Amino acid sequence: MAVDVEQPDQEQSGTTESPPVKKRRSRKRTDRKTELSGRPEIAEKLTKLFQSVEKGFADQRDRADRIMDYWDAYNCELSRYQNYTGGMSNLFVPIIRNAVNALVTRYVNQAFPTSGRHVEAITGEEEQPFALLSLIEHYIDKDKLRTQAAPALLVNGQIEGQYNAYVDWDKLDRFVVSRETEPMSHMGLLMPELGEIETVAEEKVSEDGPGLDVLHDSDVLVLPQTAKSIDRALEIGGSVSVVRRWSKELIQQKIDDEEITKDRGELLLEHMGTVENNPDTAKKLAHDAGIHISGKSAGAVVYETWTKTLKIDGKRRLFRAYWAGEDGVLGCKLNPYWNDRCPVLSGPVKKVPGVFKGESPVKSSMDMQYWANDMANEAAHEMFFALAPIVTVDPEKVTKWKELVSDVAAVWPVPGESVKLLEWPNKAREAMEIIQFCKAGIFENLEVSPGMLPQQTGRPGSKRNQAEIALEQQVEILQTAGAVVNFEGEILTPAVQRFAEYDHQFREKDILVRQFGELGLEAEMQVVEPTQFGRRWRLQWAGVESARNAANVQQQNALLANVMKIPPQMYMGFRLNLTPAIENAMAQVFPARLARQVFKSMKDELSVDPQVENQMLDQGMEVHTHAADPDPQHLQIHMQGLQKAVAGGRMDVLAQYKTHIQRHQAAMQMKQAAMAAQGQPGRQPGGGSGGRAGPRAGATPAPQKQPQRPAGTIPADQMARAGAPQQPRKT
Repeated sequence: MAVDVEQPDQEQSGTTESPPVKKRRSRKRTDRKTELSGRPEIAEKLTKLFQSVEKGFADQRDRADRIMDYWDAYNCELSRYQNYTGGMSNLFVPIIRNAVNALVTRYVNQAFPTSGRHVEAITGEEEQPFALLSLIEHYIDKDKLRTQAAPALLVNGQIEGQYNAYVDWDKLDRFVVSRETEPMSHMGLLMPELGEIETVAEEKVSEDGPGLDVLHDSDVLVLPQTAKSIDRALEIGGSVSVVRRWSKELIQQKIDDEEITKDRGELLLEHMGTVENNPDTAKKLAHDAGIHISGKSAGAVVYETWTKTLKIDGKRRLFRAYWAGEDGVLGCKLNPYWNDRCPVLSGPVKKVPGVFKGESPVKSSMDMQYWANDMANEAAHEMFFALAPIVTVDPEKVTKWKELVSDVAAVWPVPGESVKLLEWPNKAREAMEIIQFCKAGIFENLEVSPGMLPQQTGRPGSKRNQAEIALEQQVEILQTAGAVVNFEGEILTPAVQRFAEYDHQFREKDILVRQFGELGLEAEMQVVEPTQFGRRWRLQWAGVESARNAANVQQQNALLANVMKIPPQMYMGFRLNLTPAIENAMAQVFPARLARQVFKSMKDELSVDPQVENQMLDQGMEVHTHAADPDPQHLQIHMQGLQKAVAGGRMDVLAQYKTHIQRHQAAMQMKQAAMAAQGQPGRQPGGGSGGRAGPRAGATPAPQKQPQRPAGTIPADQMARAGAPQQPRKT
């Protein structure tokens, strides 16, 4: 390791002594791909760190066991806590499951509005980075956040009390085969007049992008456990650990990618199938889903730990280390991500003061769930006897009472007073009342509002009035918005920020242009330095705000209509610029991709190099013309590209070239017609030629009639549901 070296003093005759000058030699920076586990000082510190991590997982074992009980309640499995056991009934009343599913459905719909706009950029610049927002929206759709990751995270949060996720960059290579036609050749020369031949071409296509994986709380450990956030825990010398279960194929891939050392990886392969101490929640849930995983096929248990307790090049840096218990350290390197952030995202559903992890919301509902199950099973048990009445006989009067067989329309030749039927007491009605009481208590405890379950609202046999519906909507908005805002702030907002940062590091240019066409080209032209990620712009999830901003946009439009009527001399020193307001309204109503096309900036009308357009046409993209294009020069270069495509046998792109050339020709004709029309007098706005005359002098202005509201306007009685402030109801 290079160190600072102090040069000796140099004295010169006849000159005053100069202070010693320190010269620094260039210090070589450690590469992020350098394996560091072989250094003795680092290996010693990692050993101590892993001992504390192992103890931390042991300390939260009781929490992991309780979480298993909560999952049993969600998966409708009777547990050891039931008082009724060993009977003829094994019923489970799915109260907690229905409540959690109702909450998750509502939260997902609130966080992912139907408009398709999920992210907004907070920036000090005048224009919004629409191309970047379009790219992030593409990653959200590609990773299936709405259908897979978000529902699983929300269910985990309600059951475990903690949201845990891991953001990584996924890459998938495919070899696509396609049919292509090319002219016949002779002696190495292409001869289209001889005809065409069909060939089969194979192309490697890489599909990469960020991915968000859901983690179970039992597999995540943050030390110290009293830290308020992951960043704070790492900064004060703590660590973040995740339990991994690797298969043999994955271990071999990690060895090939040099994420773990070869000798330790091969040793791990030899000791696979050992018993783990940490409970495997995923394996338990797979068993509940009907998938049985044996112990050996589950793979090896590996711990991934992130820490800043180690120093490299004289600085505390963020490291990622793998270890596997007795097998020791598998590998240790600097953080491979350029943003130098831990990819683990974790946040409590409800913050507990002084503790990093939160408490499960279903914890306080477990006793009522057990009680409801006992009542249902006891009532069902009694129904077996209630449906089979008891027959009493007098053995002195009925000597052949054993011959009395119960059957449909049976005839018993005995005196009537000698045989009696006894009915078993039926307590099912009382049991159902207790179950309904437990259901109401659990729903209230989990904050399942009546608006989430319409069939549960109102009085039996009566229709709900407007006041009841409005009250339910207000309660639903407050409860849902509060829960979803926490979910967005803890998981979704940091996730999309990492999407953009990983895109800067891993994405290849040609993949983006191929997928997005002109929008992708614009996104590639907008270069953002890594140091500007948190300064120039910041991404934020806008699900709740997008769902509630419909009323705000409507109020903004009404305000602008009134402001435009104010004469400029009334606000001296200011000028009215409606561009940001219109741009914001477009972004609120339309998705990011469509908003940029509806309200287009003049900067987007700048001419694109025709050579770049030829490259896009060669890839089979549809390229539009711009008003500022020099059409004759573009036509000349596009004709050259067309000739090259014909000579190269690219018959698949001829349609794109011809269409683009026709658009340039049409643009030339329109420009010529516009130039010919210049100089013709137009109509004056004030009179004479059909213009509308203004008010007569001396006339008294009458109050203007309220204009008819456009179609789709939110009714006044539904403004509160859309997020607009509402005056309190008079009592």
